[in-house]
Amino acid sequence: VQLQASGGGLVQAGGSLRLSCEASGGTFRVYSMGWFRQAPGKVREFVAAKSYRDRSEYYSDSVKGRFTISRDNARNTVYLQMNSLKPEDTAVYFCARSGYYTYSDLTSPVKYDYWGRGTLVTVSS
Repeated sequence: VQLQASGGGLVQAGGSLRLSCEASGGTFRVYSMGWFRQAPGKVREFVAAKSYRDRSEYYSDSVKGRFTISRDNARNTVYLQMNSLKPEDTAVYFCARSGYYTYSDLTSPVKYDYWGRGTLVTVSS
């Protein structure tokens, strides 16, 4: 299984970006997908996830209302639409795959078995 994230870049505060993560190998539709991020000097933190089981969406409080996760099973791709970006959103963003589907599991990085390499998002003030 390989996950390839793309779409990062430099954007001004208030702007938008859409990240994509394409999966190859495995059966995409039977796995939940999540996004995490890691800022310099900080631990990796949960951003958003979409459960495979009931399509529930979960978000961290810091991005709720600004970010939207979606998936296209036909394209084996998960997206993260990021609007109203803030300088504190600056981080490397990682997509990951999980066989779990509950909120408590999907917010924990240890519940994910495959990770993409990450894509850098930089938000200037």
